[in-house]
Amino acid sequence: MPQKISKSLEEVHSSVETRKKGLFRRLFAFMGPAYLIAVGYMDPGNWATDIAGGSQFGYTLIWVLLMSNLMALLLQSLSTRLGIVSGRDLAQASKETYSRPTNFVLYLLAEIAIAATDLAEVLGMAIGLQLLFGIPLLWGVVLTFFDTFILLFFIHRGMRVMEAFILALVGIIGLAFMAEMFFAKPDLHALATGFIPTMPNDAALYIAIGIIGATVMPHNLYLHSSLVQSRKFGGQLSEIRSALRFNFVDSTIALNLAFLVNAAILVLAAATFYKAGMYEVSEIQDAHRFLEPLLGSRWASVFFAVALIAAGQSSTLTGTLAGQVVMEGYLNLRIQPWIRRMITRTLAIGPAVIVIVVFGEEMTGKMLIFSQVVLSLQLGFAIIPLIHFVSDRRRMGKLAIGPVMKTLSWVTALIIVGLNANLVYEEITSTLATSNSPWILWLTVIPVALGACGLLAYVTFAPFVRSFLEESRSELHAQPGHLDLFNRKAFDRIAVAIDFSDIDMQTLRYAISMGNKETAYQLIHVVESAGALLLGDEIRDKETGDDAERLEVYAKEMRENGLMVETYLGFGNPKTSIPEAVEAFQAELLVLGAHGHRMFKDLIFGTTVDSVRHRLKIPVFIVREDN
Repeated sequence: MPQKISKSLEEVHSSVETRKKGLFRRLFAFMGPAYLIAVGYMDPGNWATDIAGGSQFGYTLIWVLLMSNLMALLLQSLSTRLGIVSGRDLAQASKETYSRPTNFVLYLLAEIAIAATDLAEVLGMAIGLQLLFGIPLLWGVVLTFFDTFILLFFIHRGMRVMEAFILALVGIIGLAFMAEMFFAKPDLHALATGFIPTMPNDAALYIAIGIIGATVMPHNLYLHSSLVQSRKFGGQLSEIRSALRFNFVDSTIALNLAFLVNAAILVLAAATFYKAGMYEVSEIQDAHRFLEPLLGSRWASVFFAVALIAAGQSSTLTGTLAGQVVMEGYLNLRIQPWIRRMITRTLAIGPAVIVIVVFGEEMTGKMLIFSQVVLSLQLGFAIIPLIHFVSDRRRMGKLAIGPVMKTLSWVTALIIVGLNANLVYEEITSTLATSNSPWILWLTVIPVALGACGLLAYVTFAPFVRSFLEESRSELHAQPGHLDLFNRKAFDRIAVAIDFSDIDMQTLRYAISMGNKETAYQLIHVVESAGALLLGDEIRDKETGDDAERLEVYAKEMRENGLMVETYLGFGNPKTSIPEAVEAFQAELLVLGAHGHRMFKDLIFGTTVDSVRHRLKIPVFIVREDN
């Protein structure tokens, strides 16, 4: 018997009510999770690649940031779809799908990636404290150990309080860079040409790969699939679709804000360092030191340090939260929250303290790059299972992604994994060429990289092979056997499509004749007015009220005769609304009347019957009008 999996982030699960009146109030209720995700796209790891890109190539690589943002939006929308539709986060879905050894390795890789992400954020915040207050880097790293208690404080105050705190930090970052843009005065014409895809040389390609690798981070996919479950909404198909739409709007706004911040960092580097001929600025400390003399204001460097601290603080909170999601999802292990957060932070602070003590502060830049390389290795292990999960109709039902979305997702995965694999390859080969002890790499890094490639191939192709093997074999002729023809088939759940016409009585008679005393019936009617097509279930016109009353008249009469009946009033196109209602009701049979249009009307309108029966996998009984 499979082990029961607890709710994702149980302390805040379904804690935010979204069933509110009014479009904007509902949208506001759903907004929040994407802002916690967006801070991961503006963490100190992104700063390093953005500063390097702007200082070396000016505005040329802004289009790479835009492309990365579009990829991130696509992948985050898949993550929210998994969480909302299946009620599982990415770690839980992996645990239910893969074998125990595979899941254990995936868990270790996810923890390493989160620690690598946290390492970049810890270093970024420590650098910000050093730049602003003169605190030694080592002490700054140690101080970040205690900020995990801030997350404990806010999460116990509720999801909305924590989201408000993160949004305030994002606001600080945005305002700081608005001030930086005022000081820098970028060349708007050159900035506009930066959105035209160009790649000046191989060095620009390397920076572009780094930007993509730093932008799309695996822990955000785990976290987003969990955070969307903090919203409380109904289980009807229409309510789930509505939740998906509102979360997509949330993600679009939040990730575009993150794009603007990253673009501002690159633009700042282009308008200052590139313009001054300082093409080798890549260290965050160097960027801070050169801003004041180049822009003529000490406030430029102050705003830069404040934004860096805010970015590090906000990102560490969400990284720690992702650690909780991964541990509980893969291991189904719940321990005291403060212990779990201390473990996550220790995994990040430990390497930072060791390197600073042994090699000195000048190694922090290399540590930031190393953290992004480690992140790149793990990226495919989150993206590819996610695409498999949201494509699986057995898991997602009607809300599995379609062919167009699948194609875009796999192309995105191929680009990201391919470019990041190239980044890892370049790092390994360059290190081998310059290392005094290459045998250490051959015994450690290279076997790990090859093992990661093998596991990546397994999680990519195993679901396709499994799906192919599980398909039932079709034969030319069925094998003859015992014919059990004389047991009457009675359906336990029957859906009946009603359109308030003369054929309704015949349709209901046939439906009742195919049930028994225990059968549950669902009466379906779809409002097809122009207002219903536009506004959906939010329309409140007279036709809708009349149709609801008529439907209830039929239901009341059936109930008076001892039948179990419920009603469903849909809106818009009956070709999609009827199948949705039938699947939500889990009907075993659909009975509906045929009103196929004749001649030219068939060409204009089509027939509801044909569209409905092709969308369903249950028997459809079609009642035709008496001649």
